[in-house]
Amino acid sequence: MKQKDMRLFQLYPLGDAAITVQFGDCIDGPTHSKVRAFVSYLERHPFPGLVEQVPAFTTVTIHYDPWVVSEKGHYNPYARMTELVQRMLSLARESQKKSRPRTVEIPVCYGGAYGPDLEYVARYNKLTPEEVIACHARGKYIVYMIGFAPGFPYLGGLSKKIAAPRKEVPREHIPAGSVGIAGNQTGIYPIETPGGWQLIGRTPLTLFHPDHAPPSLLQAGDMVRFVPVSEDEFQQRKEQEDES
Repeated sequence: MKQKDMRLFQLYPLGDAAITVQFGDCIDGPTHSKVRAFVSYLERHPFPGLVEQVPAFTTVTIHYDPWVVSEKGHYNPYARMTELVQRMLSLARESQKKSRPRTVEIPVCYGGAYGPDLEYVARYNKLTPEEVIACHARGKYIVYMIGFAPGFPYLGGLSKKIAAPRKEVPREHIPAGSVGIAGNQTGIYPIETPGGWQLIGRTPLTLFHPDHAPPSLLQAGDMVRFVPVSEDEFQQRKEQEDES
């Protein structure tokens, strides 16, 4: 389906109470912009029967109450949602005008016990550890989506110079706050969990607070900057986090 405002998109059902809008088939800035514009519109203009919207790299899935959406059984709910989505995509045109994203600075202590795979990433890319740190901290990253674990941000924008494959054998325990690289992405483990990303550092910040609203420090659409800190600075910030 072609729309003048949101360009190409596809609609398809996901079960009997959800519809997915696909804006593209690759992870890139323009597709992400469309995803964020549509999610922003839904957040500001929820419709009767909306349960939640779930953004991903190239899609937005809308979960809805079929009974409410069908206006108490007078319409086919999926057909009704198709009409609603097309109308909302048209109305979301103004949302597609980029507003300045929120920038969040993430302090990171690189290497050593906090980044046990920093040396590997450096060797893999024929760089020194210091060059990997400088390159990683120099980047500006977009939070494409939150997933895998509560509050886990998938960040786009990693330089190809420091890209590295996942570990062949995942670790059983990765400490909360660990900053890793997998392929051409970087991310932060918000909670202790198994995982296979190459760990290059750790942040003292708590990325996931289940009792906060929203519980995740980072949101899709945010910009992230990593700021190198010493081990002493890490410990000071960690103590402040634990006390707050």
